[in-house]
Amino acid sequence: MKIKRFLSIATVLAAMATPWFATAADGAGKLELLTPGKLSVATEGTDPPFSMRDPNGQLDGLEIRVMKEVARRLHLEYTPVITKWDSILVGLQANQFDMSSAAMDITPARQKAIVFSDGWIESGGRIIIPLKSDIKSAKDLQGKRIGAQVSSTYAQLAVDHGATLKNYIDVTAAVQDLANGNIDGVINDSIGNAYLIKDMHLPLTQTPDYVSVIQKGFAFKKGKPNLVAAVNKALADMKADGTYAKLVTPIVGFDPAPKDPVRTLPQ
Repeated sequence: MKIKRFLSIATVLAAMATPWFATAADGAGKLELLTPGKLSVATEGTDPPFSMRDPNGQLDGLEIRVMKEVARRLHLEYTPVITKWDSILVGLQANQFDMSSAAMDITPARQKAIVFSDGWIESGGRIIIPLKSDIKSAKDLQGKRIGAQVSSTYAQLAVDHGATLKNYIDVTAAVQDLANGNIDGVINDSIGNAYLIKDMHLPLTQTPDYVSVIQKGFAFKKGKPNLVAAVNKALADMKADGTYAKLVTPIVGFDPAPKDPVRTLPQ
């Protein structure tokens, strides 16, 4: 009887010591995963420095490094799903993947349709311009030919400021078009802008002002509260123990974690 009682207590203690989300890999399905043990994550693969290819052709970037670490902490196999930007929300609702790590701005409109993790990175929209340009700030966009990624918040910002918008599938193409003199500027994420200008050795710069300041979050279809909570906990732990900064600082030169993250809205 004492042996049975001891085993029972040991079993309970072992269960208490195991994180509740660690059972995802055993098929229990507590994280609302499409495939137990695997975390399928949409990413573009063409949005440096968030998601890109390294010299060996392997996926790398801010979101890739962070998501790999999140999956590791949840004892899940990280499975990236390359998806075009304008198909991500549709794919999310159609259960083509568990979540999206694409660098998506947290906006009130999007929060009505999907669920965001706590903000994982903070940046803002800035305008890329030639070194000699009469665009000095967002006030100068009226009537200018401005490029932005299709379906992005930056595309709407260009229109709101009176610019003639030209949409692009990815920001790299827009920046190259700007360098070739076909447009007057590009509105994009400040972090991405700085990386592109440096990496592509382009004779471009950014306006000193921000068109917008925003936080980005990982996106989920509604109805996955356990998965969202697990990802949020992993993110918080990574920031607290310094892992987040070690992963992203080598890419952009600083720690872009929000000081006051936008929190997940109740589902």
